[in-house]
Order: sequence, then structure tokens, then C-alpha cells
Amino acid sequence: MNMFCFQCQETAKGTGCTIRGVCGKPADVSRLQDLLIYLLKGISICGLELKKAGLADEKAGKFIIEGLFSTVTNVNFDKDYFVEKIKEGIELRERIKSRLRENGIQTDKKLHDAAVFRCDSEEEMFQKAESVGVLSTGDEDIRSLRELITYGLKGMAAYTVHAGVLGFHDDKIHEFIQKALAATLDDSLTADDLTALVMETGKFGVEAMALLDKANTSSYGNPEITKVNIGVRNNPGILISGHDLKDMEELLKQTEGTGVDVYTHGEMLPANYYPAFKKYGHFVGNYGNAWWKQDKEFESFNGPVLMTTNCLIPPKDTYRDRVYTTGVVGFPGLKHIPEGEDGKKDFSAIIEHAKKCPPPAELENGEIVGGFAHNTVLSLADKVTEAVKSGKIKKFFVMAGCDGRMKSREYYTEFAGKLPADTVILTAGCAKYRYNKLNLGDIDGIPRVLDAGQCNDSYSLAVIALKLKEAFGLDDVNKLPLAFNIAWYEQKAVIVLLALLYLGFKNIHLGPTLPAFLSPNVAGVLVDKFGIGGITNTDDDIRMFMS
Repeated sequence: MNMFCFQCQETAKGTGCTIRGVCGKPADVSRLQDLLIYLLKGISICGLELKKAGLADEKAGKFIIEGLFSTVTNVNFDKDYFVEKIKEGIELRERIKSRLRENGIQTDKKLHDAAVFRCDSEEEMFQKAESVGVLSTGDEDIRSLRELITYGLKGMAAYTVHAGVLGFHDDKIHEFIQKALAATLDDSLTADDLTALVMETGKFGVEAMALLDKANTSSYGNPEITKVNIGVRNNPGILISGHDLKDMEELLKQTEGTGVDVYTHGEMLPANYYPAFKKYGHFVGNYGNAWWKQDKEFESFNGPVLMTTNCLIPPKDTYRDRVYTTGVVGFPGLKHIPEGEDGKKDFSAIIEHAKKCPPPAELENGEIVGGFAHNTVLSLADKVTEAVKSGKIKKFFVMAGCDGRMKSREYYTEFAGKLPADTVILTAGCAKYRYNKLNLGDIDGIPRVLDAGQCNDSYSLAVIALKLKEAFGLDDVNKLPLAFNIAWYEQKAVIVLLALLYLGFKNIHLGPTLPAFLSPNVAGVLVDKFGIGGITNTDDDIRMFMS
């Protein structure tokens, strides 16, 4: 095998990518990502020892979460980026170890190999990577639990990075991430120990999503019910995709008065719901659909595209010169916009590029409605509970999560379309693109598709459910007329799942396939303890859910 990766839903043959990632990730990048994760575990071991002595390294926490985020599916495909990050990480780790020695705290002999190995060349990095990847854990169940934790941490790190750029931090989350990373190297931990750590990962996943929710709403206001334009205007434009609202804010500020319009794409669609962004007259609306259609939609947009986080697919030559990356996103040959020493980004290059481009070609026209985060929905709580009590709403379906390329995902469009007219869909994440343009109507003015926002806004859906439990006087959230039929794709969906399990939600169905990284025994535990299930066909599944 040139590589082994099974962290996403589309992994080859449902077992693992061994030659090249289905996402487009080359084997050399995959191996360097394995080594970076191993190094982050070593930095965590050293950092925790420093923490015990009442000391800390301020750069370690930020480096670890950004390193984890860079290995999320469809974030960074650039070999040189990872080579430099590994060099930087080794230097950081050695600095922490020097402080440990200076304080008489630890010696190299007591530290795990992840905390002591050295690689002084790319060749040594690749040699080391061969021995530290996913398959280096021999026991299938231990490996499965370790990877489940690691992928959850990757999703948690992504949300923590987003909160951090807005100035919101929680040292407890950083400390847990380091504790959990270190634990995945501890051979004394049993499957039961790791299962408990999985649940603790869910706990901190809730805290990370709550932190990001606070960061976003404190900075930009609570999302409002919004009709989002999906047509185009006759000005040149910039298309912004990803999840980072700080980048969105800076781009809108810097394009104001330039004659350049701004459109959202993919997971940036929910930026349209925040009050702070509505004051910009050149903020047009949303262009296109979910991330996997970008190879056609970026081409027809005509102007430059800014990728702020993940969801990048290898760009086609026809538009490659118009794609810009920022943050942890990377791809060989693409122009990258770095963060300045003052923490700000200069978008002048992409703005000047846009001015030279023709306006976007129209894909569609009309409007879609969103903005149903917890603050908005809870303001309608009386109306919602009355609709349930009167029988006008029989059931809520949480259909959050991710979209993807597989033809089998047409299931979710068909499922939404066939749901009885007395049901309401609660959604968040790019899974919504499978049904958010269907004409499903409303129930007494309540739209049948309530879009809370980005994937991290699954937190909003959990808050809504827990508040409805109180409103109905129930002692268990699972007694609500609520069903979960979630589509997953990558690691942010993993932390959302673990967060829901920690909060007590059961009988969650995942599709279009169950994760390849779940061993039969670990999958069995999730089924027995939490009622985790898969999907079959729309008719049978609707009958099952409605019963």
C-alpha cells in the first residue's frame, strides 16, 4: 500500500484508500499527515508534562488544533505545507522538552517515541511515516476506538480554530485535546477505557460547538429568518466558500465600494443569516450548491473563489488560476492569502483579480429560506409546541450532516420529498443542499425545512430539542416526536455524532454507509448502547421512523 486512509465516508471500496485518496489526496501527503498527527501526539505528551508543573507553552495549543484541522478531509493537499509543519512541530516539541529538562521534570527515556523521534530530511519523514500510520495499531478494536477519538478531535479542532480567530478560547478544550491525543498512544488503556474517552470527546465536542456558537453570535448577531437570493447580478464577483465567518467579514469590508459583489458557496451559505453581514449592499446571496459540485460551479462563476476552510477538491485547469486559499487550506500551485502579523488578511489581490473578470453566469434564480438557529426557533416555541399538541406536526426529522458525490445520496432528496406533509425537517451542514430547494411548503407558517446553519450549528438543533423536552415536560429527550436520519462525510460530522451521543440522543441513523473505521465490535457497542443504525430505502425507512 502506498497509503492507508479511511477517515471519510467515500473511502475506496468502503474499506480504505490505499493508492490515492478518493478526495484527491496524494499518497505522499497522506503519509505526511499520518506523521504530523503522530507528532501532535508527542507534542501533547510533552505539553501535558509542562502543564503539570504549572507551566505552559502558548504556541502548542494553537499549533495542535491547526495541525489537526489541516488533516481533515478536503482541507490541504500540499506536500510542502506538511513538510514545513512537521519541521516546525519538531522544533516546538524540542523547545518544550528543553523547558522540561530545565525544570527537572522529565527525561527523554521516559517519553514515548512520538515525543523523541527526529526527522532531518523529507526522506526520513517518509520512512518514519510508514511505521506510525493508522495500521500501526494491530488490535482492530483498539485501532477503531483510537481513530474514532482522533477523528472526533479533528472536528473539534476545526470548530475551536473558527472560535479562536474571533477571539474566543477555552483552555479546557485545548487541554482535553492534548490529553486525548496522548491517550491514543497509551497501550495500557483497554477498550472500555477508550470507550469512556469517546464519550468524553463528545462532551468536549458540545463545549467546542457552544464556544463557536457564542463566538459567531457575539460577533455577528443571532441568525435571523432570511430569504437568500440564489440569482446573480451584472457585476464582477468573488465567491467565498468554507466555514470561516471572520474571513467573510474581512472580505465584505475590503470589497465595499470596489464594484465587486460577494456571493457565498457551500457551507458559507449561512453567513447570509447573520444581521452583521446584511448591511453590505454588495453581498448578493448564494451561488451554487454543496462542495462537490464546485468543479462545474466555480467554472461558471467566472470570477475568483476564496476557499477559507475545508471542502476544496482538486481544481480543474479551466479555473485553477482563479482559486485562492487562506487559513489552513492548501493546494500546490494555488495562490495563498496569509494572515498578517496583526492578525488581519489583505484581500486586495483577489479583489483586483475580480475586477478583471466577467460577471457570474446564472445557474438558477429565486430564493431559499434559512436562519432557524436555536434563538430564532425558541422564539417560536409556543407556536411549535401548539402545532405538535394539535397534531399538525407529527414528527421532526433531524437531517443534518454532510453532502457528497455518491449517487446513493439521492436517497436524502427522495426521503425528504416523500415525508408526510405533517413532518418538519431540522437541518444544518451541507446535507441541506439535497432538499433545501424542494417546494415542501409549511405548516401554519412554519417552513417544513428549518435550516439552522453550518455543520457546527447542529449544536442549535440539540439545544432546540432539549428545550422542547422541557416545554413538553418530558424526562427524556428520546420521548420527543424526533427522529435522526443523518448523512455524514468527514470528521466534523464525527464530532457532531459524538456530541449527540453524549447529550443522550439515541437511535440515530447514519448514511449512506456506516464509517469504515468502526470495527464490527465497536459498531456493535454503538448499536447496542445507543441504537445507531444505517439506512435501507426511503419507503421502508419512512415507515420505520413514523412507527
